[in-house]
Amino acid sequence: MPRLPRVTARKTLSALLKAGFYIHHQTGSHANLRHNTQEYLHVVIPRHNKELAPKTLKSILVQTEITIEQFIELL
Repeated sequence: MPRLPRVTARKTLSALLKAGFYIHHQTGSHANLRHNTQEYLHVVIPRHNKELAPKTLKSILVQTEITIEQFIELL
């Protein structure tokens, strides 16, 4: 299993947009994303200018049902 990459929130957001998510709405500095076809998938991405903490990124990937390999390919 590959290591989790250190990425910013902007790169994470663009990767999830490629995976079929869209920005449903934004509250403050957090974007709420939904999936186009799998409507039960919902995730909140903090939109800060620094790298995401590894545990935060892992939580985002679990909520979106995307593996680390798939995420690396989307980057």
